[in-house]
Amino acid sequence: MAWTQAVNPLGNLWLSALVASIPVVFLFVALAGLRMKGHLAGLITVVLAMLIASTAFGMPSKYAFLSTLYGAMYGLLPIGWIVVTAVFLYNITVRTGQFEIIKDSIADITCDRRLQALLIAYSFGSFIEGAAGFGTPVAITAAMLVGLGFNPLYAAGICLIANTAPVAFGGVGIPIITAGAVTGIDAMAVSKMVGRQLPLIAAFVPFWLVLIMSGWKGAREVLPAILVSGVSFAVMQWFCSNYLGPMLPAIMASLFSIICLVLFLRVWKPRNTWRFKDEPLLTRENKQHGPGVILKAWSPFIILTILIADWGLRPVKALLDAVTVKIPFYGLDQMILADGMPVSVIYTFNWLSATGTSVFVAALITAIILKVTPARFFEIFIDTVRSLRFALITISCVLGFAYVANWSGMTTTLGRSFTITGVFFPFVSAFLGWLGVFVTGSDTSSNALFCNMQKVTAESMDINPVLTVAANSSGGVAAKMISPQSIVVGTSSTGLTGREGDLLRFTLPHSIFFTFLIALIALAQAYVFPWMIPPALAAGASTESAAGGGGVILIFTGLAILVLGAAVYRLSGSVTSKNTANM
Repeated sequence: MAWTQAVNPLGNLWLSALVASIPVVFLFVALAGLRMKGHLAGLITVVLAMLIASTAFGMPSKYAFLSTLYGAMYGLLPIGWIVVTAVFLYNITVRTGQFEIIKDSIADITCDRRLQALLIAYSFGSFIEGAAGFGTPVAITAAMLVGLGFNPLYAAGICLIANTAPVAFGGVGIPIITAGAVTGIDAMAVSKMVGRQLPLIAAFVPFWLVLIMSGWKGAREVLPAILVSGVSFAVMQWFCSNYLGPMLPAIMASLFSIICLVLFLRVWKPRNTWRFKDEPLLTRENKQHGPGVILKAWSPFIILTILIADWGLRPVKALLDAVTVKIPFYGLDQMILADGMPVSVIYTFNWLSATGTSVFVAALITAIILKVTPARFFEIFIDTVRSLRFALITISCVLGFAYVANWSGMTTTLGRSFTITGVFFPFVSAFLGWLGVFVTGSDTSSNALFCNMQKVTAESMDINPVLTVAANSSGGVAAKMISPQSIVVGTSSTGLTGREGDLLRFTLPHSIFFTFLIALIALAQAYVFPWMIPPALAAGASTESAAGGGGVILIFTGLAILVLGAAVYRLSGSVTSKNTANM
């Protein structure tokens, strides 16, 4: 018998939201406060979610269990598969000695850790996010930075923070396309609006990364490189999102940023070469290698880049999906009614078209190029899986929690509690997207979950829905760095499994700071700069209040950015110094 999804089951929205937030709050406290191991915190969280879904929200226990099982399976494929294959490819390059050559080649461009972070964590990571998404960029770039000699906590944290600007256009624009599909708004309009929000953040992220690593003095020393990296990315992201559509902004912006920064570093070098305090002093000059040797060492990541890009193309994906196995969840499929419509619950076993498979194929080709024997190949793979066993448990639990929360109505209840905000709804829209990504781990899922609600609520308040739908996606990108799924990917790829709490403490203040900035941008665009909303869909927006309240909001925005930025920097500095001291 079909069961109708419960929203506000206790008859009081705030009370229902309070109960729905218990698993979320516990997960925060367990990881950041109690520093509980990720797999243990995940297990307890998913059990709490099932209990609350079955009791307070009235979801049949069978449905709660099957929802959790579905999420766990999705956690293993595609998410867990990406983590395993990405770390596996990295391990092959390490064990064959090729990563030492990669390190030398990067050092030939720059030995400065700040600039290496800009090249790898920000630009290269953004390219992989644009082509694949689903945690792939953090898994690959964090492992690369550790291999270069970065402190593992800094490597994971920096890569998570860097993976902010491209997320809304990640996976070849799927989050924006999804937002358009669920709201009926032209995806190009949403792309334009997001492209008038995120570039403001994209230009700022490189500065913030370097500031975290080396402080104000260190950031000033490489300010020209920071400007080249951030501004080139932002300009290209704005251009592509406004004139080419949602599929290319992250890919084109990251490539343009890499090219501009590498060319710039050929003619400019910082006065001082910055490295971490606990690193050994350089005792020899960087080894020089011939072009052929360097090309061979980089071949795994060149092949990876090509295959990931190919896997993301629609014609290729359609061909690979021909062997997809679809498994209906009997007993759950069509048995949950959400907004009067039955929820289709079919597990798609797309083993060939999954992004992780493209990484595995890259590993196979790499093994052939580097002459890795089948026995050695199998040995490295088994060692990789064994090292990630707890991370895979954590990922399964986190995704299980996300699905039982979504299908029981808990997430929707939390979302609706954000909507009772009046004229400040554009500000709150960003935090609603942030909540969605934290719970689901995906900007795409957050858009599917909340964008239609954003549209309906905005229309009821005479606010342009294009703005709030875009704010949902833009605000969500700042939660990517703290979503449990991303945290686990970061720890598992840097050898920090079991220290998920430390990594969450590292990224949390930055996540809140960036969300606050995006929320202020959305608020200012609603009432101070309504001309930034795409003209074709701006006719229904209300701008009457702009003249009266615009000046106050603009002043508030500027002061808030200055004050909050200084506070977060001081807080994050104290947190990271404590974590580093404990290593």
